[in-house]
Amino acid sequence: MKVTYFGHSCFSVEIGGKVLLFDPFIRPNELASHVDVASLRPDYILVSHGHWDHMADVVEIAGNSNATLICNFEIGTWFGGKGVKNIVQMNIGGKHSFEWGNVKLTSAIHSSSLPDNSYGGVASGFLISSEEGNFYYSGDTALTMDMELIGKYHHNDFAVLPIGDNFTMDINNALICADMIKCNRIIGVHYDTFPVIGIDKEAAVEKFVAAGKELILINIAASVDMEVRTKITAH
Repeated sequence: MKVTYFGHSCFSVEIGGKVLLFDPFIRPNELASHVDVASLRPDYILVSHGHWDHMADVVEIAGNSNATLICNFEIGTWFGGKGVKNIVQMNIGGKHSFEWGNVKLTSAIHSSSLPDNSYGGVASGFLISSEEGNFYYSGDTALTMDMELIGKYHHNDFAVLPIGDNFTMDINNALICADMIKCNRIIGVHYDTFPVIGIDKEAAVEKFVAAGKELILINIAASVDMEVRTKITAH
């Protein structure tokens, strides 16, 4: 699976011949000013919660690409009112099947309000399963015991976790999460965008190495190919 990072918590994964784009927040992010948002043509856009820094570019990208939006009920209803046409609305614990695999919404411990201050539903993460491999994107979250359940029933080839602290887990909690979900390859997101979530990247990577794990920090607009070791699993 090819993973491309677009800054903050925005990344894409190529899977089953489709492109999944998560939490698009690119144009307002000065660190991602070199990304050509107008050229992005994902097949699916997945939004974890209602905060502006996870959905600022949804309407533009969905309009350009005719992508299907996957999100909770409240966010889907809100974007429907903004003209987004193809929407799959879900909720925590639910699973939806697509031609390329499955999406399951997991709980995330985080607030969620929409840009107009209306209710954004419950913040979530995503478990992705496919014939090409599985991964977990936690969304913005604190460390939670629910992550231990994920480790019991869903094998992940890699996981995408926030590491910037202040609004989410920090690097130490991400290490604990990696143990709980039984996944040693972690892609870090939600760091350095704002001064309050700045990190020492070298020290963060070294902490993972000392724990026998791998922290992958991708440069903005760069891609990595993630080797997979599993096939689709029921969950």
